[in-house]
Amino acid sequence: MEKFVIKGGRELKGRVKISGSKNASLPILFAGILSGELHLKNVPDLKDIDTSCKLLSRMGFTVERKPSEVLIRQGNSIKTEAPYELVKTMRASILCLGPLLARYGKARVSMPGGCAIGARPVNLHLRALSKMGADIRIDHGYITAEVSGRLKGVDITFDFPTVGGTENALMAAVLAKGKTVIKNAAREPEIVDLARALRSAGAEIEGEGTDVIEVNGVEEIGKIDYSVMPDRIEAGTFLAAVALAGGEVEIEDFPYEVLTAVIEKFEEAGLKIEKLSEKEVLVRKEGRLRGTNIVTQPYPGFPTDMQAQFMATMCLAEGISVIKETIFENRFMHVLELSRLGADLTIDGNTVVVKGVEKLVGAKVTATDLRASASLVIAGLAAENTTEVYRIYHLDRGYEKLEVKLRSLGADIRREKSELPY
Repeated sequence: MEKFVIKGGRELKGRVKISGSKNASLPILFAGILSGELHLKNVPDLKDIDTSCKLLSRMGFTVERKPSEVLIRQGNSIKTEAPYELVKTMRASILCLGPLLARYGKARVSMPGGCAIGARPVNLHLRALSKMGADIRIDHGYITAEVSGRLKGVDITFDFPTVGGTENALMAAVLAKGKTVIKNAAREPEIVDLARALRSAGAEIEGEGTDVIEVNGVEEIGKIDYSVMPDRIEAGTFLAAVALAGGEVEIEDFPYEVLTAVIEKFEEAGLKIEKLSEKEVLVRKEGRLRGTNIVTQPYPGFPTDMQAQFMATMCLAEGISVIKETIFENRFMHVLELSRLGADLTIDGNTVVVKGVEKLVGAKVTATDLRASASLVIAGLAAENTTEVYRIYHLDRGYEKLEVKLRSLGADIRREKSELPY
């Protein structure tokens, strides 16, 4: 186990580059099952990427890792099973279900793990695939799915715009017989990236980025050769880091157009964000920020994956902020830990009231999930004295070399071995 040791009080200055998107890379990696050959670029070096590559290798695909690249080729013998020991650590492993069914007609996938932030049921995925003709059973923690012949194109209407469910249905529909229409589809930019990657290989997809996606199934697609979009949540996290620590930072490969809701809220709070070019912004903090309210919503609303980081920022803002979480239950596990640093936070159902304080003071805190860990790290940058953040393996699932990037901007942060059981 490892921890971060952070000595707060240093402003951030310099230039940082945003890595490729984890949430775009993962579904495109599994889309390689559909094509049998994939060359993916701008891939971040993360634990979840490692796990996905191990899973594909276990299935019989040849996987080659290079810096920022992954190459996948179909092997001679494919096993259509995703075992528990790999799936338990990563929720996105459920995304192999649709591609395996569409390409090989069967799949056996362990129920997924990942961040402990609520139920996140996979029933929407299963209902969509069942409607496409799959026979699905759940037994002893495994999802077993089979289809005789090809999946069939159908109309699918989701009860909720599920990101993973939309991705699974989209990938399955690519090789289905006939036309699939996905209604109330999630509109996230990562789904747009997946659709573009598939279309580059010959898939017939229209409407990605809207709530209705249409897919005309084809018998096969060619090699996927694609470069992943920048990570919008990492970009937002660096906005929050400057908002807390202060300073002036140029951010390269900044996905401005897909981060509008986040930018607007930080600007409302008083953070200065200047667009230098299509891919670069200059972020500057001038004085104390103002308390600002947010409500998490599906894209294009304020992303739930930025809720914890924005809350951390509001801990030092002037006045009162109200943070409402509408996407996931149980996503306030960082509240107690931020309180250890001196934050004034009150939970009321799915809402947290933040009363801005004059200062945060370093303490020992524990990361509980991926984005919560990021909120504790950036809060530590602004806290007096020393903050120790434990269980940072959560953070390593979603941020590429975060402490290295922060150190390059002047932060005093180092990774150390930690002794259990803290």
